[in-house]
Amino acid sequence: MKTATGFFAVLFVLFFAVSAQAAEPAKVEVLFMNHGPLRSTINNIRTVLAKYESKISAAWYDFDSREGEEFMKAKGIDEHVPLIIWINGSFRQTVDGTNVSFKGFPSGSGPDIFQGAWNMDMLDKALDQATR
Repeated sequence: MKTATGFFAVLFVLFFAVSAQAAEPAKVEVLFMNHGPLRSTINNIRTVLAKYESKISAAWYDFDSREGEEFMKAKGIDEHVPLIIWINGSFRQTVDGTNVSFKGFPSGSGPDIFQGAWNMDMLDKALDQATR
């Protein structure tokens, strides 16, 4: 009888440990320049993030603020970059088998020199993967 009770106790603990781990939200950190050319992109990102509101913890850091400067220092960012999105600690994600860096403007928007090779659909898919 003690063996059965012990077995169920272990199952109970494992079940709640796995449930607690699965419930932890994905961490999303956004470093951005609050400048005119990027504002529509920021609005689009907020729209995508809103779909995952209960599954993510999002933090926004303005490049030009004291908090943003401290965040950049902590992340080792010392370049002029308009936008970086970290998902669970990395701005590099694999989406549909392709390595994607969520850095710079999305493809087709903003100045060519600051465009990345990503789009909102890729961000949506990366967040979907991170929140499963």
